[in-house]
Amino acid sequence: MKSLFTIAELSSDQIVALLDRAESYTDKRTNELVNVTVATLFMEPSTRTRLSFELAAHRLGAEVVSFAAETSSVSKGESLKDTALTVAALGVDLIVVRHPHAGSPELVAGWTNRPVVNGGDGRRAHPTQTLLDLLTMRQIFGKIDGLTVGIVGDVGNSRVARGLIDALPRMGAGVTLVGPSTFTESAPTDLVQVSHRIDEVIATVDVVYLLRVQKERGAGGGYPSDASYHRRYGLNAARQGLMKPGAVVMHPGPINRGVEIASEVADGDRSVLLHQVRNGVPVRMAVMASLWEGRS
Repeated sequence: MKSLFTIAELSSDQIVALLDRAESYTDKRTNELVNVTVATLFMEPSTRTRLSFELAAHRLGAEVVSFAAETSSVSKGESLKDTALTVAALGVDLIVVRHPHAGSPELVAGWTNRPVVNGGDGRRAHPTQTLLDLLTMRQIFGKIDGLTVGIVGDVGNSRVARGLIDALPRMGAGVTLVGPSTFTESAPTDLVQVSHRIDEVIATVDVVYLLRVQKERGAGGGYPSDASYHRRYGLNAARQGLMKPGAVVMHPGPINRGVEIASEVADGDRSVLLHQVRNGVPVRMAVMASLWEGRS
């Protein structure tokens, strides 16, 4: 594995190996990337992904340089290609790319001849988020095979949903997508089920995985207000009461309280949102260490 662009590139065995490696890194530091420089090249806003990649690199012993589009020469019109070539010329060894346009990480890898991790590109992919979600499920339930997962919300605009739709069925889990037809119309029905009735689905699944409405990508036009969406599809305390014993609530963040999730649910004992966040560091350690080993 020289770069990681999408979860579809990984076999089920490779996914399991990365999850196992991530488990071994929990709360640990190593020297595997000593004398390696990692750049986080982020052209979109990020909190969890960026910070966890940088923490992961530090815990592997790497030097980290951080790039933000709003404070760089990109704001003066510099192209992605010239930015990537500049970063490579400065001696960076491994690059994490987040970009609003799908396929940008592959371009950066081609221009720089460096290992690249996709930290999220447009609506397409966010492979390390998929991996940390799978790790969270495996830690909570002891397995992924046989689980049932309901993914609720703006599926059409979600790179997170795309990764889960690819990986979960391959790992033996059942997936049901929930939302208005405008959010689920492009769903691959050969892989997943689709429902527009949240109350029926959340009563049957092991994981209720919530997605925010991505208004920055044009979503939400079918609803007059956030309150309207929350009434129809938001997970509130009453709906949480329908969940079966042992079921949990997941969300990739950032959350919109009072829209897809109520505060009492986000902060409640069914929520494993911060568990997901914590898993971001060991998962990204596993990915970067694996890429560095496979670079030749």
